Amino acid sequence: MRPDGPTMAAPEESLRRRKTGYSHPEPESPPVPGRDPAGSPAHLHAGTFWLTRIVLLKALAFVYFVAFLVAFHQNKQLIGDRGLLPCRVFLKNFQQYFQDKTSWEVFSYMPTILWLTDWSDTNSTLDSLALLGLGISSFVLITGCANMLLMAALWGLYMSLVNVGHVWYSFGWESQLLETGFLGIFLCPLWTLSRLPQHSPTSRIVLWGFRWLIFRIMLGAGLIKIRGDRCWRDLTCMDFHYEAILIVSGNLSFLNWLTMVPSLACFDDATLGFLFPSGPGSLKDRVLQMQREIRGARPKPRFGSVVRRAANVSLGILLAWLSVPVVLNLLSSRQVMNTHFNSLHIVNTYGAFGSITKERTEVILQGTASPNASAPDAVWEDYEFKCKPGDPSRRPCLISPYHYRLDWLMWFAAFQTYEHNDWILHLAGKLLASDAEALSLLAHNPFASRPPPRWVRGEHYRYKFSRPGGRHAAEGKWWVRKRIGAYFPPLSLEELRPYFRDRGWPLPQPL
Repeated sequence: MRPDGPTMAAPEESLRRRKTGYSHPEPESPPVPGRDPAGSPAHLHAGTFWLTRIVLLKALAFVYFVAFLVAFHQNKQLIGDRGLLPCRVFLKNFQQYFQDKTSWEVFSYMPTILWLTDWSDTNSTLDSLALLGLGISSFVLITGCANMLLMAALWGLYMSLVNVGHVWYSFGWESQLLETGFLGIFLCPLWTLSRLPQHSPTSRIVLWGFRWLIFRIMLGAGLIKIRGDRCWRDLTCMDFHYEAILIVSGNLSFLNWLTMVPSLACFDDATLGFLFPSGPGSLKDRVLQMQREIRGARPKPRFGSVVRRAANVSLGILLAWLSVPVVLNLLSSRQVMNTHFNSLHIVNTYGAFGSITKERTEVILQGTASPNASAPDAVWEDYEFKCKPGDPSRRPCLISPYHYRLDWLMWFAAFQTYEHNDWILHLAGKLLASDAEALSLLAHNPFASRPPPRWVRGEHYRYKFSRPGGRHAAEGKWWVRKRIGAYFPPLSLEELRPYFRDRGWPLPQPL
């Protein structure tokens, strides 16, 4: 029996509608932001770089933060009023050398804010520069917001430190940070503090500037290896290259982290979108809306946009002009690495490990309380640094990307003699006086809570990692070391006083 009623009429009418293709129009639901018509999450289109700019700025700000943190913790001890190489002495010597030049010419040779100070308290000046850099870089790192003024301030502050940093700031990563930071200035609008400045899209010229930088870094590093050491060509360099570990240990400061920054310019919003949360009102959703607006109509040029475009074109011309000596250096069979060709460090040449040292040597500083340094019963005790080999039983430190500048220079000093590194005798004098600033750079002072040593000497050792499962490893030793000989002879504080006076260094005062 077939029941009658409206309940059975609906399926039949629905069937007829399917057959004829007819259906009543349904009211349209409003589009959901960040979703396509099918209701699935919308995907960002390729070819825009709004999110790329945010990632670039945050990555660059992170490296700046580390660099200024290192400066704040170590600059006073290295280049401060009573530092190992006081920048005040360096500035006075530089000024005397260019005494026939005008103030502007001297500044252009070595641009630094310290020319504008009276040098009466360089410790406070150095701290102020570092703290200001820490504050600005923290803001950019946390918010992802920046303008040209903030990024120019970071660049100028760090350049001021690099140019007075003497040997402590003489390495390739300093120039590389300054070049990367200079490009970062032009990533941003002039005034606006917005993560997505609608009227200031990321300049393609600046992006290509970053790509040109990473290309030169990689090409230069490859060429210097091929030309510099045969072991790269016969594939044996890696037997020695990691004898001290690299990016994990911070052995190359923040260099490896910094090198990642310009490579980010190779990726657009569609590629980097996964780094950002989705949802209505999110950055990804706002970028998607901006992409649709750009596709829908061409915005009317604004005066600010025209000025900014002219500035970016000028930047491109400047980079091309300054790249000429860099390209010639890359093409030269006598290629040099890690060199800047202008005082602003805008376009530089890079390269690393053109030759590989097959042995790791270290200078170990020792002190003794014995009145006679030559006495056979004199007990010599080791000073330990924070992040360089010393006690064979101490595990290698992992500090990446932080950097201990003194530890790094101690490694370089081991390749040369103490005559090439007079600051190491200054350090010895400070240890003889138990100088608190100098000791803050070390991990262990064997004369803590005791009178200062009467003598300090430098010993030269060869270090090698202990073999897993070997005798030294079984004894808990990470390193095997063998004495090469004396690096510098036992010295007393009285012997060093004339040496200090000749160089204008402040005399250490024993505690």
